[in-house]
Amino acid sequence: MFSYQKRLLFPVYIEYPDKELAHLLQKHYAGEDSEFVQFTQLMSQHLHINTPHIRDLLGMIAAEELGHLELIGAAIKKLGGQAPLVKNYFPRQSLEIASAVDISSIMKDNEKAEEKAIKLYTKHIAKTNDTHIKRLLQFLINREEVHQKIFNRSALLIDQEAGSEQFSTLIHDYKMSLRVIT
Repeated sequence: MFSYQKRLLFPVYIEYPDKELAHLLQKHYAGEDSEFVQFTQLMSQHLHINTPHIRDLLGMIAAEELGHLELIGAAIKKLGGQAPLVKNYFPRQSLEIASAVDISSIMKDNEKAEEKAIKLYTKHIAKTNDTHIKRLLQFLINREEVHQKIFNRSALLIDQEAGSEQFSTLIHDYKMSLRVIT
């Protein structure tokens, strides 16, 4: 499913080192509401949901979240910090295994997680004057907004018991949003 490319989703430049901002970004790299946690959450959902279109969508967005993780890590390094070396990392919260899968609720929870990421990136923007870092963070906000809209639309389609054609359109729209950044 994954293939590594040397190029990043978005170029990472800085105007000047900023260890304080690097430290703040470290929390977004592997903290409680981090890109790492979002990736693992989406990948776990991808593996356990039987609805093919939703499973595919979750896998694609999980892969993009890995790209976000790489961007944050590159920014931390360039700002003069050190991206955390994740070893045996699990979120502080205990692992919750659901006995039944309510896909609509999962999509709504994913939408809320994207909102948290948007708020966190917005706070980071306010903490820097570096225009390059602001552009990077705005790019990440834009991508999280795309994810948020996709999760919202998928929850609506699930609630409406939509057919394959509507889900195919949703996946097409997500893929087209990626073409804009490449």
